[in-house]
Amino acid sequence: MYLGIDIGTSGVKAVLVDDDQMIVAHATTSLDVSRPKSLWSEQDPEDWWRAVCEAVSLLKRDNGGFLCKVRGIGLSGQMHGATVLDKHDKPLRPAILWNDGRSEAECAELEALAADSRTITGNLAMPGFTAPKLLWLKNNEPDVFSRINKVLLPKDYVRLRLTGDYVSEMSDAAGTLWLNVALRDWSEEMLSACALGIDHMPRLVEGSEASGTLRPELASEWGMAATVIVAGGAGDNAAGAAGVGTVVPGRAFLSLGTSGVYFVANEKYSPNPEQAVHAFCHCLPDTWHQMSVILSAASCLSWITKISGATDEAALLAEVEAAGPDNDGPLFLPYLSGERTPHNNPCAMGVFFGMTHETNRAALCRAVLEGVAFAFADGQDALLSADAHIDSVSVIGGGARSPLWGRILASVLERPLVYHRDGDVGPAFGAARLGRLAVTGEIPKDICTAPTIENVVEPDGTLKDMYGERRARFCRLYTALEQEFMEKAA
Repeated sequence: MYLGIDIGTSGVKAVLVDDDQMIVAHATTSLDVSRPKSLWSEQDPEDWWRAVCEAVSLLKRDNGGFLCKVRGIGLSGQMHGATVLDKHDKPLRPAILWNDGRSEAECAELEALAADSRTITGNLAMPGFTAPKLLWLKNNEPDVFSRINKVLLPKDYVRLRLTGDYVSEMSDAAGTLWLNVALRDWSEEMLSACALGIDHMPRLVEGSEASGTLRPELASEWGMAATVIVAGGAGDNAAGAAGVGTVVPGRAFLSLGTSGVYFVANEKYSPNPEQAVHAFCHCLPDTWHQMSVILSAASCLSWITKISGATDEAALLAEVEAAGPDNDGPLFLPYLSGERTPHNNPCAMGVFFGMTHETNRAALCRAVLEGVAFAFADGQDALLSADAHIDSVSVIGGGARSPLWGRILASVLERPLVYHRDGDVGPAFGAARLGRLAVTGEIPKDICTAPTIENVVEPDGTLKDMYGERRARFCRLYTALEQEFMEKAA
């Protein structure tokens, strides 16, 4: 039995997976995000730990007979979050999250300080990454910065609480801008540009390797064996890839979580920072991947459900389904937290365009679903321009539960979309697979296979022309408003 724990932005998911790779139990607990100022996004690291303990307690309450058989634990987590600890391992401040946009000026500063940054890291300096956040702390909270002993990513803070060890792994570390992605090791040049050193960093392992063992007192409290291996694990996207079998070249997936990710597995390291495409290490040895990222995806659906007064997301989606498509309906720019690929613009904002007296909440929600799809299409174009090879595309994340959204996405992207069993818990399932590999030493590609296919959503040819026209207007709208976004942020 293996336990996968995914530390997300809106909650923690924990799954128990048996030796036949079947999910036998799962639990979810919620998390809140603090936004004390414009562009800021923070969480208290203690909340991650509380949520993990609550999730495991739920599993113990309802499935203690399975939990006691756990041999390995894998961790997945939201990427990029800057968790700064003092010499007593206490957080010095709330963690600055992946969708925080305050450090735009520090991105330019970092690239000026490290002239080879794009060559070393394979990526543009973006406010979402970890390194610019540390420069922001240095510039704006020097007292906090002077007391930093370790910088950890969210899942690696949880690992510290699990094992007592400072460890990270390649896929998550690649998103800090401190990793030499080709060499899979920390870059002293990039760390020095942030006035940090190797001693501030955790040691590195591969995602499928052991990183430590569960502390005995926790094993006893949770009803587990005396020795439980904790794997290196992965950033949430690489863990999702391990869960859905996106570990060989040509396979890709869309993740419809709080953010949206278009992830493509590569046979080699393939950077293309000019298109704001991420080139990161995969969570398995000697593998890499590319990603396009939009900062708001399923979170847009949650937002429109809340502000429109709908009963819940399912009820609102049913209204959209009943209303049908409308070429003259409003358009939506889904940039509620700024945007990464391809615009790299933390100042971009959400916009509805084209509303009339006849516009109702079903029309607004359809605009939201289409707007996210158009943003994914922008990312797909960026990936293809970066020489990505895409054979098949799977769908994971909470948004994968909506057949309507799947039809819209397939039609906009003009690609069939593959839906797998348990796709909505992909990262946690992938983490459990990594926990297994750390225990058994099996060949990773033999374990990280594609789960059972539940259905395939084909593009709707009757919508091709309509979506082509609407996406063209969507792109023109962003261009027309780009300067307005910058001036409002200023």
